[in-house]
Amino acid sequence: MDNMKLKGKVHKFGADVNTDVIIPARYLNVSESKELARHCMEDIDSGFVARVEPGDIIVASTNFGCGSSREHAPLAIKACGISCVIAQSFARIFFRNAINIGLPLLECPEAVSGTEAGDTLEVDLSRGEITNISKNRTFIAKAYPEFMMGIITAGGLVEYTKSKLRRNRV
Repeated sequence: MDNMKLKGKVHKFGADVNTDVIIPARYLNVSESKELARHCMEDIDSGFVARVEPGDIIVASTNFGCGSSREHAPLAIKACGISCVIAQSFARIFFRNAINIGLPLLECPEAVSGTEAGDTLEVDLSRGEITNISKNRTFIAKAYPEFMMGIITAGGLVEYTKSKLRRNRV
């Protein structure tokens, strides 16, 4: 699927999943994304990484990504194969850090309450449409503004900026 359409199995979490459980502090000296991915969520769900398949989706309740502002947290999530995170709400700095590395986040309380672990979701980022294929239900999240969609499809802020600079040189 292209960068605007995602499909994956749901891994569901509750409220206040903080950056310390997304990537424990004992791994903050690690900068290699593949190594961070090996430890993603291990303190809240020790079998998480073993179950994740490329494209899978995290669904969580409120305040996902609260805690410290470490960029390691969204990087570990993206590097372990998660294609996006859907929650009722996100901590603001986590939201910005995720967008900056090209990890899509969608706020949609209805999708959270209408989804269970193991369900298969299809997400159209450009339309904000979340379809629970397992339950044959569709939910609408707020679509991204054009500039944020550009950052996500480019793979993050660094790649987006490089692309803009290359276009401006021509």
